[in-house]
Amino acid sequence: MDKVKDGMVWIPGGTFTMGTNEKEAYPAERPAVKKKVEGFWMDQTEVTNAQFREFVKATGYLTVAEREIDWEEMKKQLPEGTPKPDDELMKPGSMVFSPPAHAVPTHDISLWWKWVTGANWQHPEGPESDLKGKDQHPVVHIAFEDAQAYAAWVGKRLPTEAEWEFAAKGGLNARYSWGDELNPGGQFMANTFQGDFPHENEGKDGFTGTAPVKSFPPNPYGLYDIIGNVWELTDDWYDALKYNRLVGNAPALDTSISQCYNPSNPYAQERVIKGGSFLCSDNYCVNYRPSARHGQAYDSGTSNVGFRCVQDDQPTLLGLSDR
Repeated sequence: MDKVKDGMVWIPGGTFTMGTNEKEAYPAERPAVKKKVEGFWMDQTEVTNAQFREFVKATGYLTVAEREIDWEEMKKQLPEGTPKPDDELMKPGSMVFSPPAHAVPTHDISLWWKWVTGANWQHPEGPESDLKGKDQHPVVHIAFEDAQAYAAWVGKRLPTEAEWEFAAKGGLNARYSWGDELNPGGQFMANTFQGDFPHENEGKDGFTGTAPVKSFPPNPYGLYDIIGNVWELTDDWYDALKYNRLVGNAPALDTSISQCYNPSNPYAQERVIKGGSFLCSDNYCVNYRPSARHGQAYDSGTSNVGFRCVQDDQPTLLGLSDR
C-alpha cells in the first residue's frame, strides 16, 4: 500500500499507550490506558485557508462565526438566569488572542482573549484583517460543525481522539511527537510560544502567530504541525475524567445529563482538541505534547483552533476509492 496519497498519509494503526503517567502533565491526561486503533489515512497538514476557501466557493457555506447568534442556543451553556448580553455583543464574531502590553496574572484568560465582532475565518483578527499571504496557513475560527461540513464535502471525517493521539505519537514512546527533547540540537520542531506568556512572544521559532503548514519537520508518520500551530478538533466529546473512568477510578459518565464533563466549566458542551497551538508556552501551559487534551465549545471557534481530516481505508475490490 502506498504511504502517501492526495495529501494524506497512511497511519498503520495498532495498540498504544494513550494518555500519560508523567507527573509533569495535566490530570485530564492521566492515568495512561491501552487503546487500539485500526489503520486510517490522515491529512498531512492542517486544513488551510486555501482549501477551506474552495469548499466555501463550491457550497456557499457560512461558518458559525459568520451567522447571527442564537441566544436560545447560547444560554443552554450558561447558568440558569444569566441575562442576555447587550445587542452589541450578540453580533457575529469570534474569540481572538489579544496580547496585553505588559505582564498580567495568568489565571484570568479574559486579559488576553477578546470577543471581536466581525472576526471569522476570512478576517482572523477582526473585520479590518484579511488572508493576504496566508493561503497556506491553517484555517481558524472554525466551530465543530464547520469542520464536519468541510470533512463531509471532501469525503472524509474528523479523527477520534484515540486516532489523533496514535498518529501524533508517530510510533514513538516519547514525550513529544519527535522524541523526548523539546528542541533537539537547538532546532525548533513546532510553532509554539517562546517568551513570557501572554504579553511577550519572542518568536524565536520564526513566528508569533500561525505559520504556513510544513514550516517544521514532520513526525515519523509524515504528519506536519501535528504539534503546535493550531489546536485540532476531534470527534470526541470532552470528559476530564475519561481515563479515570476507563480504569475504574471514577463512575461512568451519566450521558443522560451531559455528554461532556469539565469541572471548571460545568455548563460546557465541548469537543476534545489536541496538539496545542502557537500560544503554548512553558511558563503557562505545556500542551505541545501528543497526550495533552483540552475542551473546546462545540459551537464556537477561536484564532488558534483548526482541524485536519482522516479517511477510512476503502478496498479497491469494492469499486470504491483506492484510499
